Amino acid sequence: MASRSLRGLGGNRGGGGGGGRKSLSARNAAVERRNLITVCRFSVKTLIDRSCFETIDDSSPEFNNFAAILEQILSHRLKEISQSCRWLAHLPIPLQGQVTWFGYESPRSFWDYIRVACRKVSQNCICSIENMENVSSSRAKGRAWIRVALMEKHLSEYISTALRDFKTTRRFYEDGAIVLGEEANMLAGMLLGLNAIDFSFCLKGEGLDGNFPAVIDYTPYLKFTQSSDSISSDEEELRTLGSSGSESSTPENVGPPFIMDENSWFNKCKRVKQKYQLTLEQKGYLEELLRLRENQLSESVAQNKILLQRIEDSDLAHKLEKEQLEYIIVELQDQLTVLKNNDLRSRQELTAHLTNQWPSPGALDVNAVALDTLLYRKHNKQ
Repeated sequence: MASRSLRGLGGNRGGGGGGGRKSLSARNAAVERRNLITVCRFSVKTLIDRSCFETIDDSSPEFNNFAAILEQILSHRLKEISQSCRWLAHLPIPLQGQVTWFGYESPRSFWDYIRVACRKVSQNCICSIENMENVSSSRAKGRAWIRVALMEKHLSEYISTALRDFKTTRRFYEDGAIVLGEEANMLAGMLLGLNAIDFSFCLKGEGLDGNFPAVIDYTPYLKFTQSSDSISSDEEELRTLGSSGSESSTPENVGPPFIMDENSWFNKCKRVKQKYQLTLEQKGYLEELLRLRENQLSESVAQNKILLQRIEDSDLAHKLEKEQLEYIIVELQDQLTVLKNNDLRSRQELTAHLTNQWPSPGALDVNAVALDTLLYRKHNKQ
């Protein structure tokens, strides 16, 4: 309502109304970009805090809100129809969810940009998303890609690769889009922290339904609760985000100063003191643990040296024993050879000796004849 009234006032000024409307439109676009980036940062921070206590899945409201914010950012000022076929928008054809003659759905979703700009990512999931049977619409494929990229811990890499392809980004987005501004670099950086979270999603759930647009719940961020584990305040977060906007240097973007009463400062100092004491305790514990690990390392090094010396001594003893056994084997082989030679010589001498002592066949015949003659004569006498 405020923007409409301002437009009306600008239109009544005559010649200067066009410039006023342009500046107001540019300011509104810048505020919209900064708001989406700010809410995205808060969403990532809430998602990381929640992951410390429970597993993040499709039932987590923090994730559903983050997915809606990211979808809104990637869909910001996305060209619905290509410039070459802009005339198709005037035809009485239900373009939603149907494929045109040019081979893509109209109006476009951010998935049409992602599948073209992220082809260079190594081991990407683009083909897997395209071949999913239960996901048909372009918007549902984009939501499935967000979940798969988070489970693969490559969402920041996908976004960075897509933003580096500036030619493709310009082809899919109009001027003033978040992915074409300075906020895009912040987006890739803040998504890097999600790599520390283990996500678990079902790619057949209701969250992939492409018939309904994503709705962002701004309620958790209207009054961002300061956790005791964080030193930086919400005001510092807002100042940091506001200083990085495209129109942060203009005076109209500077808001009123933040007023903090005495109790707020006291509570903040108390939190900082508790954080400091906790850090000191952790530092003492880590130093003690480091000393213990250094002692264990020294003992391990000493034991390792002793074991190496024992191994060297054992190798030397085995080497000497091997040489002694080889020498004994050689000696035994020599003795066996001598024994074989002596045995052969002894057999030859024994054969010669027996041959010399045994009578010849002729002598045996003469003795037999003499014995027969003697026996014959003795018989005749009787």
